[in-house]
Amino acid sequence: MAKTATRGRRKAPARGKSRARSGGGLLPWAVIGIAAIGGIVAHDNWKSLQPMLERESTPIVRETAEPRPVPRKDVPPKQVAVAAPTPRAAQPLPPAAIPTPVIQPVKAVPAPASPGAQQTATGAFGYCGQGAHINCVGDGGIFWYKGEKIVIADMASPVADQARCDDERRVAFAAKLRLLALLNAGPFVIDAAGKAEPSGAPRIVSRDGRSFGAQLIKEGLARKPGAAGGAWCAA
Repeated sequence: MAKTATRGRRKAPARGKSRARSGGGLLPWAVIGIAAIGGIVAHDNWKSLQPMLERESTPIVRETAEPRPVPRKDVPPKQVAVAAPTPRAAQPLPPAAIPTPVIQPVKAVPAPASPGAQQTATGAFGYCGQGAHINCVGDGGIFWYKGEKIVIADMASPVADQARCDDERRVAFAAKLRLLALLNAGPFVIDAAGKAEPSGAPRIVSRDGRSFGAQLIKEGLARKPGAAGGAWCAA
């Protein structure tokens, strides 16, 4: 019975060991608390602590930093002279390498034709009416070409409006009809025979070297300039 009673009882821990265990468990928390309190105090008093820390760190920086050389103001900077390149003398070219200028021949420009000079004409002609006279026949010896009044200079034919008899009037109409046929037969040549006047420009009109005036004179429809004017009227 005595043994069973001793087994059921537990041994009480020693007092010193329990205190040591409780003290070891609270020590880390105490260190953390002190550090937290110190951080709060440093944060609140940072403005007053910052100058003190800078004073403590400044001598260390000055001692460890290497001194920099101070440039002198009275010493001018060094100047480096650059030698200029020596120009090479130009070598003369051989005579064969020099290009020879090509002389262009001068072309003769023909002089412009003077007003009223010879010209070749062609066109469709009709009898002149009340409208504008462009290419038309007025009488046996007068016609318009491109608006210019031309008088055949190497002949004279009667005018129908100024005829003194019926024979002269018939000759005037026949000469007018013949001149119209000659002008419409093909190209013809007009040569100047004097200065243009209000009455018309005197011209020699021909085809293949044969004058229209000479043709009308040969056919009895015109006369030479200055001849008697009553040849077509009976006495």
